[in-house]
Amino acid sequence: MPPIGLTAIQIRQGHPDFLDLPWHLPLNEWEGKSTRLVQVPRGLSRHEVLFVSYGKVIYALKELPPRLGQREYEALRGLEERELPAVMAVGLVRARTLSEDAAGEETSVLITRFLEGSLPYRTLFMNQGLERYRERLLDAMASLLVRLHLGGFYWGDCSLSNTLFRRDAGELQAYAVDAETSEIHEKLSDGQRQQDLLIMEENVAGGLADLAAVVQLPRALDVYETGPHIRKRYEQLWEEINKEIPVAKNESYRIHERIRALNDLGFSVGEVDLVANPGVSDHLRMRTIITDRNYHRHQLHNLTGIVAEERQATLLLNELQELRATLTRELNRSIPLSTAAFRWLEERFHPTIQQLQPVVGTTEVSEVYCQVLEHKWFLSEREKKDVGLQRAIVDYMELRKRQKDLTMSMLLLGGPASPLPARPEPAPIRAGDGRQEPTGGGA
Repeated sequence: MPPIGLTAIQIRQGHPDFLDLPWHLPLNEWEGKSTRLVQVPRGLSRHEVLFVSYGKVIYALKELPPRLGQREYEALRGLEERELPAVMAVGLVRARTLSEDAAGEETSVLITRFLEGSLPYRTLFMNQGLERYRERLLDAMASLLVRLHLGGFYWGDCSLSNTLFRRDAGELQAYAVDAETSEIHEKLSDGQRQQDLLIMEENVAGGLADLAAVVQLPRALDVYETGPHIRKRYEQLWEEINKEIPVAKNESYRIHERIRALNDLGFSVGEVDLVANPGVSDHLRMRTIITDRNYHRHQLHNLTGIVAEERQATLLLNELQELRATLTRELNRSIPLSTAAFRWLEERFHPTIQQLQPVVGTTEVSEVYCQVLEHKWFLSEREKKDVGLQRAIVDYMELRKRQKDLTMSMLLLGGPASPLPARPEPAPIRAGDGRQEPTGGGA
């Protein structure tokens, strides 16, 4: 019999070697055999999936037949190289395992980095306090498919279970998880895109039907209508970013207008292609080459070094621009955006995050800062005046503490924790209502 245990392991630089894990056993027999196992909210998977922690970093391990493991590892690396939204592949292990069913059978384990702050779709429906995110699934899924298809990625198994969602200043950003059936091309044909959309519709209907047997779905997420709605939003977005417009020789401003419109949607424009417009001698056709949907993320990171989701970056840049306008007015001279960014970090962002440390928990700092900004907006609207950032911080911290105390009390009493209204006359806080929300991930 071939030796039992590791037969091969490839791990990317900057990660643990994972040699202390019980590779001689299949994943379903690891319970009690390793102290590194951790539990996180997770979605459904057709394969065995476990999570292990090394310091503050969590990794997802998924057991697959060797051929599928190698295929998915390469697909995820390809997605990363093209800067497309997906979990990060860290390594691939091959081992022969001892089990009650089979001895010496070789298997592979795909290792991915846990997507911090992510939520499986089932958590959005099973957890009280996340109701407002449920209908955002449609835009998140449509946007994800557009980005993947622009990058030449044919998924082949797009579904809610194969997707993770991260909160993004009141919205959701979606990430691909499973890539066993995927293919990466230079460019997708219309037939490949339509096939992917058809599979998506069927899988979304199946996923929601299973969920509807457990919880009540909101009216906006009908089992059989949600997939077509996602397709419709996808087609609208695809048409917008791929449309060509005529430009006269004296209308160069239309080029800048088009670029700004795409930037507002979050897309970065890498190239503008101008070609002769047949039949109209004084007009050109303009086609824009999209690179990714991280325009504001890139801009914020270049100015501040902060890594954020796209909508979070948009909100933070808006506040940064407001500070720049205030400084320009006060100093009576133009202020570079880089100077305003430095002042914003030193005077607003870092001090705010420092004060919020007791209640931040697992929430990402960019997200919690956006929640404070939205809470400030809510308080100011209610009181018909600008309440200021410090007042919003204090009130937000009190709200989070009250929710945490209520959750602990309900757990001690053995009952479910229900949402706590913000005030006697509650109103929604668009980017965060102060409830403790779980994080999740998957492989």
